Formats: sequence, C-alpha cells, structure tokens
Amino acid sequence: MIENEISSKIIGACIEVHKELGPGLLESSYEHCLAYELRNLGLNVKQQIALPIIYKEVKLDAGYRIDLIVENTIIVEIKSVEDLAPIHTAQILTYLKLKDLKLGLLVNFNSVKLVDGLKRVINGYL
Repeated sequence: MIENEISSKIIGACIEVHKELGPGLLESSYEHCLAYELRNLGLNVKQQIALPIIYKEVKLDAGYRIDLIVENTIIVEIKSVEDLAPIHTAQILTYLKLKDLKLGLLVNFNSVKLVDGLKRVINGYL
C-alpha cells in the first residue's frame, strides 16, 4: 500500500473519530479511538513508540514518544489544542527525521471542523 492510500485511510478514520467524539477531549482519548478505527481497517498500528536520540553513537532516551506509526510508514501526531503552532510542526518533523520516514500527519482534534486541524508534513519539506 502506498503512502497516499494509507494517509487517505488515516484521514477518513480521523474524521470518523471526530464525528463521534467532537472536540474537547484529551489527546489520549483520540489516540486510542483512532488506533481502534485504523486497526478495524486492517492497518498495522503502533502506539506510544519510544524515540531515542543518537548522540555521539550512543542511544539516549530523551523522553520522546510518537503517538502512532501506521504501517511502519506514516507518523500520526495527535493534538487537542486551541490552534496548531509552529512548534507542533517542528515536533513531527523531528520525529520523521529521527525515524527516517517521509510522511507525517499532524491532527488537532480540538478543531470545530477537523479539516482545519489537519496538516501533512513531509520530511525534507516544510
């Protein structure tokens, strides 16, 4: 399955979760529901993946955790904030670089319309 097909399924699942729950819940609530929806679509989903930093050839646990990795290809970072800020884009871009992945989705479930809180981030491009 190619990245665009996978990302379309992820976005559809995000919309479904947002329709059911609406805005205003904790990020962890959206994460668990989204993981459930994605697994029901037959996708491989990993949650809360520890992301060490390699510093001078040593792996260091710096406390980074990726919300979801779908099909070992796409990072999904979930937010429930008033507005997405540049730091949120920087966060997912950092995760993409550290995992050497190309595509990430930044999803703010606290948006009235989910489409307004959805951002595709591509490693190497802003």
